[in-house]
Amino acid sequence: MIDPIPPVVPAGRMRALVQPELALTGGMLLRPWTPYDAPALVAAHRDPDIRHWNRPSRLDLAGAEERIAVWRGRWQAEQSGIWAIAPEGGRAVGLIGIADLDLAGGSGEILYWLLPAGRGTGVMAQAADRLARWAFDGLGLHRVRITHSVANPASCAVATKAGFPLEGTMRGALLHADGWHDEHLHARLRTDAA
Repeated sequence: MIDPIPPVVPAGRMRALVQPELALTGGMLLRPWTPYDAPALVAAHRDPDIRHWNRPSRLDLAGAEERIAVWRGRWQAEQSGIWAIAPEGGRAVGLIGIADLDLAGGSGEILYWLLPAGRGTGVMAQAADRLARWAFDGLGLHRVRITHSVANPASCAVATKAGFPLEGTMRGALLHADGWHDEHLHARLRTDAA
């Protein structure tokens, strides 16, 4: 009998970690969401650009607080990690996370959005790079990917600047309000040069 391939990230490793705060330059950081950030989440779910590219449902303040609590539970269930992008001591201006986790297989997908106050600052490329480095070094993943609609050049620029080379196009991969979109697939490996 052949021994099974051991998991890349053993079950329980993520749950045993405290979700870290990850420092960025310019006084920004990635930190766990708190109820203090609920108004920013409500604003994001009303923002037309975020709604177009991310398909969120509308939320009121109570719904936003519930969503933040769900994210804490998903960390414990080793399903995802969601961070607020925020100035130190301030409310969230964006979201970044790693989801669609396959810990045994060593992979996950980065997702993100920014409110207008955070756009055009370069913070998202920095955040994506920082989160990928944590996913490799802190969690132990082997491969991290980013996907986005080919009609979203801003997201493509973020992925490229964060060191995620374009691997290809997935045809008709995601349904948006305006129809099916092809998606670019970008990815980094733990073994890629920094």
